[in-house]
Amino acid sequence: MKTFKKIIKFFPAFLLILSIQLGFNPAFAETADSPHTAKNLNLSGLYLGFYPCDDCHGIRTTLALNKNNTYVMITIYVGKSDREFIEKGKFAIGENGDTVVLTPKKGGTVAHQYLIDDDMLIKLDEDGNRITKDGADRFILKRKDVVKAQEKHTGH
Repeated sequence: MKTFKKIIKFFPAFLLILSIQLGFNPAFAETADSPHTAKNLNLSGLYLGFYPCDDCHGIRTTLALNKNNTYVMITIYVGKSDREFIEKGKFAIGENGDTVVLTPKKGGTVAHQYLIDDDMLIKLDEDGNRITKDGADRFILKRKDVVKAQEKHTGH
């Protein structure tokens, strides 16, 4: 009889946990049209690249996408100046769900667009098209993991 009372006592909690689990289970959730939708939820991170430059050795670019949809981009024109150009603003996912659009807070009026490709962001031109000139394959920012996952501790 005590076992039955224990079961009855925890039954409402069990139902609550079960309903929450079913409510958040991706198997029952609606799927989006874009293949990048799940990836868009975790774009935050650090992206590094070295763009081609006509009048310098290259443009070292560091882009930090924050979880609150803000960004900081630092560019240095290597071989021309040691000055760091810092741009801050907000980012959003493009209409098709496969691009990231960076909108500067102040000082810049041109939004930057990047195509999302696994752990890379590919810079697009002002019209949102892939860059096709020489060195176009170098307009890529690669994601860099800042914090590595801790190894599992198996005990003593």
